[in-house]
Amino acid sequence: MSQRQATYLRDGRAPLPKHEVTSRVMQANRGKDTAPELALRKALRARGLTGYRLQPKGLPGRPDVTFVLSRVAIFVHGCYWHRCPHCRLPLPKTHSAFWRDKFEQNKERDRRDRQLLEKAGWRVLTLWECELDDDVGLAAERVAALLGNGG
Repeated sequence: MSQRQATYLRDGRAPLPKHEVTSRVMQANRGKDTAPELALRKALRARGLTGYRLQPKGLPGRPDVTFVLSRVAIFVHGCYWHRCPHCRLPLPKTHSAFWRDKFEQNKERDRRDRQLLEKAGWRVLTLWECELDDDVGLAAERVAALLGNGG
């Protein structure tokens, strides 16, 4: 195995990228405390909506923000990884079959997690990265309305 492959081959689940820049971009993706999540939390605090929990371990999908007493779960989905229905982003040009399967698995997992939460009595709101970029205040209003705090 070459040094380049050893650098890229983390756990073997994903194909090796063609370019080192691609690898750096992919490694920079965060699982929590993303810019859209931070923007939403700032907007929630500005509306006086506090007392939420972040990524609780005991809930399906570990929603990004939860209001436990109100049983409201909020997912902040990145448009690329969760395949935003508004953005309709193209598939990557290399390893397309792998990425098509990966994205379908992500979407199926998202559906399953939402169904499990709803079955357990939670109200679930999915906010897309592009929605937060367009108007984070409107997104915070949607959360407030779901909590029964106006909107």
